Amino acid sequence: MQAGSRNDDAGLAFETHRRLLTGLAYRILGTRADAEDAVQDTYLKWQDADRAAIDNPASWLTTICTRRCIDLLRAAHRTRVDYVGSWLPEPIHSAGDDQPEAALSLASSLSTAFLLLLERLTPKERAAYLLYEIFDVPYPQIARTLELQEAACRKLVSRAKAHVEQGGVRHVTPLQRQDQLLAAFEGAIVSGRTDAFAALLADDIELRADSGGKVPTRLDVMIGREQVLDFVLGSLRQYWGEYRWTVSDLNGARGVILEHEGHVAASLSFAYDEDGRATRIYIMRNPDKLAALDAPAIV
Repeated sequence: MQAGSRNDDAGLAFETHRRLLTGLAYRILGTRADAEDAVQDTYLKWQDADRAAIDNPASWLTTICTRRCIDLLRAAHRTRVDYVGSWLPEPIHSAGDDQPEAALSLASSLSTAFLLLLERLTPKERAAYLLYEIFDVPYPQIARTLELQEAACRKLVSRAKAHVEQGGVRHVTPLQRQDQLLAAFEGAIVSGRTDAFAALLADDIELRADSGGKVPTRLDVMIGREQVLDFVLGSLRQYWGEYRWTVSDLNGARGVILEHEGHVAASLSFAYDEDGRATRIYIMRNPDKLAALDAPAIV
């Protein structure tokens, strides 16, 4: 077989797995750019591999991609320590409410709150948890991927699962409640009346904004209803009142993309408690992380 034909066959075979690999890589790394780098590195190894000797391409590709993600995650942790202001995962489009139930369930693991909680785990805890709990990879394969004993992998997943359950970030808030909060938030920005919005906030509501030090924004974390409402009525109302608002499914939940003079200026999303009250407000202002919002959804 000629080299060109061999590479074409490799590309066609790889494309059937690309979306799954991208979804796994994004959940491990938290940014689309890093995820796509990991997937591209995986493809290069796939091109050079003896594919006739690979019994299970999906398993092989998942292993290579996961190992590459762990390497990239360790390097990313060092840069995130010195990050200017709050670091937030890159916002991405996810499955809407017209998608099959299985896709919506998978999309729920894309929430900003969930990804931020994963940041507290070690790279191998994070990978093991995602492989087992989200992507249904069996323990023997996880053990081979992480080059550990199965018992050690079970402990990694158990510890990670305890952290996730304690954080309470995996429940799904009804879409009607999410839409209600978005409408109340926009109403506060447009009219300056915050009663409806305030009633939907938890007492210990937090607001975090990620600018990466590239554009003006608050660098501190705002905590408490009064401080958050002051910020909404002050800075946000002053600048966002004239922005174009587009409701979109971001990171497995309802969010908003805000445009100014034809450019995406910010994105907004929320985290909720089990009673449907907003516990976190996430604002993305970093232009590097907003640049790929027109890319296809990740599931």
